[in-house]
Amino acid sequence: MSGTICVVDDEPSILNTLSSILEDEGYQVTLAKNGAEALKIIQTELPDVVILDIWMPELDGLEVLTRVRELFPSMMVIMMSGHGSVETAVKATKLGAYDYLEKPLDLEKTTILVRNALNQRKLEEENVNLRIKVERHSQLVGASAVMEKLRQQIAAAAPTHSRVLISGENGTGKELVARAIHLQSPRHNRSFVEVNCAAIPETLIETELFGHERGAFTGAVAQKRGKFDFANGGTLFLDEIGDMSLATQAKVLRVLEEQQFTRVGGGKLIKVNVRVLAASNKDFQQAIEKGNFREDLFYRLNVLPIEIPPLRSRREDIPALTRHFLKIHAEEQGVKLKDITSDALGVLARHDWPGNIRELRNQVERLMIMVPKNTIEVGDVLPFMPRGFNRVNPMDAYDSLREARNAFEREYIAVRLRGNNWNVSKTADDLKIERSHLHRKIKLLKVELRSEH
Repeated sequence: MSGTICVVDDEPSILNTLSSILEDEGYQVTLAKNGAEALKIIQTELPDVVILDIWMPELDGLEVLTRVRELFPSMMVIMMSGHGSVETAVKATKLGAYDYLEKPLDLEKTTILVRNALNQRKLEEENVNLRIKVERHSQLVGASAVMEKLRQQIAAAAPTHSRVLISGENGTGKELVARAIHLQSPRHNRSFVEVNCAAIPETLIETELFGHERGAFTGAVAQKRGKFDFANGGTLFLDEIGDMSLATQAKVLRVLEEQQFTRVGGGKLIKVNVRVLAASNKDFQQAIEKGNFREDLFYRLNVLPIEIPPLRSRREDIPALTRHFLKIHAEEQGVKLKDITSDALGVLARHDWPGNIRELRNQVERLMIMVPKNTIEVGDVLPFMPRGFNRVNPMDAYDSLREARNAFEREYIAVRLRGNNWNVSKTADDLKIERSHLHRKIKLLKVELRSEH
């Protein structure tokens, strides 16, 4: 395993010994003989792991540790001391040290500890990168009035611990809204657990939600934790809850009321602190009248209702969504990003998209794969559009003159910017407007500035 290690100690023999051992393990090692020198090296070289002596003249190790944690909160620091005590180790750990070594050093233990610290750092970096990827893929794209209203609703609901009921047609992005609420909530560092209630057989839904004890039924050879258990402290998203059986609805209602449950086949009460977000494309009032959904559960879930608009009601967002999905597909598949002409985007904006966002994303993926050129044009899009869509009047694509004007200006400015390699000053000259005015237009219309690379 490769990595960079900074060793800090005022004893030359310790520096030489650790340097030799760690370099033999394949690490790059830098040495500092005091705290001040260590801080300079750490700030310029950003080592993966710091091995830091506590007892040093002038600037001791605990003070260096405090400053390092202020500057680089995720840096792995291993403390060491020849005057070790439990109190010192506890204090170092509270200040953010990864672990603690006592002198005389056990060299095998030291190398194992360094290896573990590097593994921990790698896991944390992967976790951060995964989180960034999830947040990017969970991004709500669009500048339409209905999307701005949706963002405001999410921003209002997220900081609370109240339950949210998300409604909308299939493919509108109910899971994205649930994730956005979780990521903006005080629970964002805890688990987000999703359950698709429609995809789990009725005979298994209870064990999926609550878990089961060993021997609870034939085949239950071991204890199993449920989704409520895994979501403890975080958020549980019950997707398609309208498809849940009445028996399971009753048990979910009890958990919401008492914040505790028992596993299938068990008697022990398990207390949880879970925020529940639910979603469905069902008409709940109709389901309640038919006796398919419990009215009391509906009112428990429907504390903060959020309705997601279908894609046909925000056609002006289709160009931005299309480019967003082009970029995501290119990143996921490791291929070159394709461009798309304004006329081709106009064709996509004329379709009603009954499958909503999911259908549009599938269409974009299809175009990325099937179109061999670097730019997708009208002729590339038309063969993949449903039969008869051309009968839709393009004037019906927008609900107001303002929406149509904004959509045209947004796309016109984007085309001119693209032609000028995204140079704002040159584009302002071409459009015969002030640069500051163009900047205001870009911000107001949310024109996406991007590099050709």
